[in-house]
Amino acid sequence: MRLATKVAVVTGAGQGMGRAIARHFAQEGAMVVALDLNEQAASESLQGLEGEHWARAVNVADSQAVAALFQELGQAFGRVDVLVNNAGIGSVDQFADIPDETWKRVMGVNLDGAFYCAREAVKLMLASGTRGAVVNISSTSAVSGDGPAHYCASKAALMGLTRCMAKELAPKGIRVNTLVPGPTNTPMMQSIPQEWTDAIIAGVPLGRMAEPEDIARVALFLASDDSGFVTGQNVAVNGGSAFL
Repeated sequence: MRLATKVAVVTGAGQGMGRAIARHFAQEGAMVVALDLNEQAASESLQGLEGEHWARAVNVADSQAVAALFQELGQAFGRVDVLVNNAGIGSVDQFADIPDETWKRVMGVNLDGAFYCAREAVKLMLASGTRGAVVNISSTSAVSGDGPAHYCASKAALMGLTRCMAKELAPKGIRVNTLVPGPTNTPMMQSIPQEWTDAIIAGVPLGRMAEPEDIARVALFLASDDSGFVTGQNVAVNGGSAFL
């Protein structure tokens, strides 16, 4: 029960890595707040789990909606102990063909959304004196450049955000790390052509994609006191597909 009594917020919790992280956290004793655009999907992620948990619909790219959500959490629980910025989107676009609206949408969810959620969570942590943990979910694509420009850029920016937050917030007892998954068996990966998937797996020394649970176990480590002396780091979970 490594997260017993802690309030943990997980974005993009309706499927894939977010769902696995939300369930692992709940099984380790956390009171989980599962956030997703689709509230039913977020709720389904928590089905069958013991304890009190919340599912809420929120667009993380909407700063006012995020602020309102965290205000609700502050009133209900008085604090947030853990935030996992997992919500992310992408699309298959050649660089020169990326429309403005697609660039803004991807950056809005992947980067702006992480900033908005972290800003509000940190406000609660500071107000309550919580020694909290923030986990930003990036991607090996941020380092390798293997992927659409908007996706790679947004995930690389998360690493910079992590480093800045970690240095500023360490004296307050708040740790911030980036979890950097390699190719993972999620709905996003399942939507790409099979020949692309085969090529990606061929580049992984361990010979397979990660499963969401592989990512969730490392997220649990970074969220718990087991990683109490770890902050400002990029923690790769990628089967050896890239070295940070």
